[in-house]
Amino acid sequence: MTDTTDPAYERIRAVLSGATLTLTLHNPDRRNAIGPQMIGELLHALEAAHSNPAVRVIVLTGEGKSFCVGGDFGQMSGLARPAAATPIREGDYTDLLQSLWRATKPVIARVNGHALGGGLGLVAASTLAVAADSALLGTPEVDVGLFPMMIMAVLSRLVPRKRLVEMMLLGQKLTASEAREYGLVNRVVPLADLDTAVSTLADALASKSQSTLRFGLQALIDHDELPLERALPMLRERLAECLSTDDAREGLTAFLEKRAPKWTDK
Repeated sequence: MTDTTDPAYERIRAVLSGATLTLTLHNPDRRNAIGPQMIGELLHALEAAHSNPAVRVIVLTGEGKSFCVGGDFGQMSGLARPAAATPIREGDYTDLLQSLWRATKPVIARVNGHALGGGLGLVAASTLAVAADSALLGTPEVDVGLFPMMIMAVLSRLVPRKRLVEMMLLGQKLTASEAREYGLVNRVVPLADLDTAVSTLADALASKSQSTLRFGLQALIDHDELPLERALPMLRERLAECLSTDDAREGLTAFLEKRAPKWTDK
């Protein structure tokens, strides 16, 4: 077995070991918060993985103790991706969710720690998910004056409606076991066993007929009642509207200043 590392990325790490490509979110100072550059690099890496016959399974995880705590609030006022020398593909978070949801090679979310907001969206959009029992998964956006608009499109395909509404309105954070009950993850294991559990699952998937998996996953995608193409652009527009409110500005400012927000309901 050989390990091949792509050193060109800045916000992710890409390592091919055998038939499994591991993509690790790399923004440790922000607990792997996702921003435009990370999105562009992930889109590039996922596209490259699908065109590389050596890659049979993709694992998505986070560096350090967190999986991904959501959007990088420091970048949310400017939605344009900054210029970077790293390999990137044009696109935004909605494109990333679609790329994961429509992947025809299995994507396993290795949930090593908290997966919140946009991070939870990555877990939900992945083909399968294995979580450490210490992880929390949730939608805390309402507490900073936002709403989980775009991830609603994938969460609503996994979580019963009333549970999802309660989760989003209250900004709930679920334990890994609760997330499994909600249908957000497949398996929950002790953190010490996470690598073994993910490797075992990846090896099992890699051993299957890749054409069968590809056809099966494509059929599953086509079977979805409402295409993501219709839901995600609309929710992206609603997020932009939400970002223009006074409370969103106050919530984001309060978060960055580490203080309680003062809502005006405007």
